[in-house]
Amino acid sequence: MDKLVQMGDGADSTRDRTMSRSIRKSPFIGNCSTSDKPGKVLANRALRARARQTLYNCCDLDNLVMPVLREVSNVWSFPKDGKSRIARLSADELSKLMRK
Repeated sequence: MDKLVQMGDGADSTRDRTMSRSIRKSPFIGNCSTSDKPGKVLANRALRARARQTLYNCCDLDNLVMPVLREVSNVWSFPKDGKSRIARLSADELSKLMRK
């Protein structure tokens, strides 16, 4: 059921508008976790620490090689384990999962 919203006190106050619901564009959800953010935070923290150590211990700036994110972290250890397509659900279940 759509909710009605009364607009402000201006000339448009007599108009009623329905609130829109935001839905997903495509039926995919993450596996095992909702976000990779905790893993990315730890990986970037390790990268910054390794970069600081490299700069501190460097004696020849011409031959300096800075670390890369893949050297200090493992993508396979991040909390989210890919995405899966939502399939074979009833219309009610699908509409609930498609909401953001």
